[in-house]
Amino acid sequence: MAGNTFGQIFRVTSFGESHGPAVGVIVDGCPAQLPLTTDEIQLDLDRRKPGQNALSSTRKESDEVRILSGVYQGKTTGTPIALLIENCDARSQDYEQLANIYRPGHADFSYDRKYGHRDPRGGGRSSARITAGHVAAGAIAKKILRVKNRIEIVAYVSSVSDIRANIDSDTLSLADVESSPIRCPDPVAAEKMRARIRKIKADQDSLGGTIGCTIRNVPAGLGEPVFDKLEADLAKAMLLINAASGFEIGLGFSGSALRGSQYNDPFVVEDNQVRTQTNHCGGIQGGISNAMPIQFRVAFKPTPSIARQQETVTRGGEKTSISIQGRHDPCIVPRAVPIVEAMAALVLCDHLLRQQTASL
Repeated sequence: MAGNTFGQIFRVTSFGESHGPAVGVIVDGCPAQLPLTTDEIQLDLDRRKPGQNALSSTRKESDEVRILSGVYQGKTTGTPIALLIENCDARSQDYEQLANIYRPGHADFSYDRKYGHRDPRGGGRSSARITAGHVAAGAIAKKILRVKNRIEIVAYVSSVSDIRANIDSDTLSLADVESSPIRCPDPVAAEKMRARIRKIKADQDSLGGTIGCTIRNVPAGLGEPVFDKLEADLAKAMLLINAASGFEIGLGFSGSALRGSQYNDPFVVEDNQVRTQTNHCGGIQGGISNAMPIQFRVAFKPTPSIARQQETVTRGGEKTSISIQGRHDPCIVPRAVPIVEAMAALVLCDHLLRQQTASL
């Protein structure tokens, strides 16, 4: 397997390149009889697409999705669902000078070493453009999660550079997140982030940041022992996202400074239901969900495509310098929010369907 398929029961196979005719996915394992329209998928694609505001890439892609198979009379048929998103605003000429140069921070060198050949146009297969298909598949997974268990996934920008937001993720809604172009529901922090991104863009540089995610109404029991632990699959899904550089769940790295008596989540009974009094573990224990909200964070590195002059080498090993022109996000984090939600939905949907085979 060449690493383009994700999931076991709810399986997503991705295809396409940044400057090819189209990108998309094949979704296999979606249950039949699920009401599904292109409009529902389009909602999340519109949140991810470029050109949303002055702080994102100016590439103008409508990202209109077409359902080619697997849906009849507004309902899924149980057969593979093919989703196609055409590339309409690629400017391959912007990359002609880069065909024989390794861009710092990109996958040019590693792709060359792996395949002996690469598509330099917009990064080809390594481009974040590919995640449009992931978001489309994630929209289907989200609907399954809502229909079966009212599972709700809300991601948000928690930091840009060293600017950190103060957010109560327990009450956070999608409307709160979308109220800001930065997708940070803390208005004070959001304005500071916008100002910092404007400044870094003027300096021909870029910034990174973190995205927080909370998942509510997850039933206890999702996840598998040892190799397919729920947090391990979530970590893998998040680190599959372009520019993602770190993952932590619950208290994460800060929990390593605590004692066991401080970190452990005591069990209590409320309304005849067993739950934990705190949620330091982030809703997963022993690799299996415990019915508390799942809470994690993903770190993203600064966008590697910057207009500042950088030293590098050619494919032949000759020293040179490069200034990357074209249309790029000075900070990828706001546009990555729906991608984080989509990848989380793919993991949860797959484990929810797998759980149905776990016991009689």
